[in-house]
Amino acid sequence: MIPLSLARIAEVVGGRLADAGAGDAPVTGPAFVDTRSPEAGGLYVAIPGERVDGHDYARAAVAAGAAGVLGSRPTGVPTVVVDDPVVSLGRLARHVVDQLDTTVLALTGSQGKTGTKDVLAQLLARGGATIATAGNRNNEIGVPLTVLRATPETRFLAVEMGARGVGHIAELCSVAPPQVSAVLNVGTAHIGEFGSREAIARAKGEIVEAVPADGTAVLNADDPLVSAMADRTSAAVVTFGLAGDVSWRGVELDDLGRPSFELGRAGAWTPIRLLEAGAHQVPNAVAAAAMAAAAGIAWDDIVDALGRARSLSPWRMALHERADGLVVVNDAYNANPASMVAALDALAAIGARGQRRTVAVLGEMLELGAASAADHALVGEHVARRGIDVLVTVGEAAEEIAAGARRTPGWTGEAVPTAGRDQATDWLRHNVVAQDVVLVKASRGAALEHVTDELVDDQEAGNPSR
Repeated sequence: MIPLSLARIAEVVGGRLADAGAGDAPVTGPAFVDTRSPEAGGLYVAIPGERVDGHDYARAAVAAGAAGVLGSRPTGVPTVVVDDPVVSLGRLARHVVDQLDTTVLALTGSQGKTGTKDVLAQLLARGGATIATAGNRNNEIGVPLTVLRATPETRFLAVEMGARGVGHIAELCSVAPPQVSAVLNVGTAHIGEFGSREAIARAKGEIVEAVPADGTAVLNADDPLVSAMADRTSAAVVTFGLAGDVSWRGVELDDLGRPSFELGRAGAWTPIRLLEAGAHQVPNAVAAAAMAAAAGIAWDDIVDALGRARSLSPWRMALHERADGLVVVNDAYNANPASMVAALDALAAIGARGQRRTVAVLGEMLELGAASAADHALVGEHVARRGIDVLVTVGEAAEEIAAGARRTPGWTGEAVPTAGRDQATDWLRHNVVAQDVVLVKASRGAALEHVTDELVDDQEAGNPSR
């Protein structure tokens, strides 16, 4: 963060200092909201929640090194008092980004945001210091926290943006105005909140409307709801996809599901091999390449960086190969119908290439609204169509996945419903063998990464697969 005194922060956000004697205290570190991860010299943002009030931790934050607090009431330590700390956090972030010579690149989509952002950050780093959204902190708190990690040396800001309704992305763009923005796709994730894909498209397209006339909108040529967004901007439009300005062809997967392909631009084709598993990594990489090129990164640097890029976020198609040969794919960070299908495709490919038995450990997908049962069942049908050998469902809601698989004609696999993580882990311990490949995936609330941890750690603990 650029150095600002608490008094200056109070001016910027329209607040007041609860301790006038602290007005000259410099804030030199990033803003943060969790006292378990304090930032030395940073600004602690006290947010009242349903179960925990951040103001109760203000003293601990300052004791851990924070220069001061942004909150809605005095806390007994140097505090900028405002009506709404979240709104004021956004105002402070906008003030900071306006002081910097930094190019903001923003992206959204129903799936693939975090993977694309992780690749994009590594491409942009070839052109200068880059700050990117940590994990998927893509809301009205996460976006300003990302911006406030920037310093005068920051050349690029790669910002992931999510939405829970119409108007949300427009608000995020007012905090971090993009020079380059991208819409990856419009799917059914969060359809329970929006009501239809068309409503999701209206919301996602706000990121295109925020781009200035001298900026660039990067759009998915293969998604009609996205490509139609070209009419919502006066900026230059670059498309990606099989039918895009930046394209790909000839995707092949190796024994661990890692894709190689040819990347196309302006009639030239270049071979690329990615390090992360799954054919769905290809459009993410191509979208990132199109965005980086729009930001001025040299194409040769983009090509080289694509072949070296790794996931920067945990539990996303993370490959673990145990000493005994068992392969575990941890994709437990989040899930929606489209990402479930992509992960199952990757599982099937790894199984086929390595002649391994395939085991899918699937939990609930959240925020699907009235379509939840049907969408879970459709995932089960995909399990069957891809010939997955064993389906382990975790939790009551995920039993619809098993039901969908069982009623699909021709499936000869086994469905194993379990009540929760412990039962699923116990089944895996006693039934997987060294030559299996296991996929673990669910929405964040299911916390299925614990299943992966137990399964991978079993070998180290002396409990090898039978």
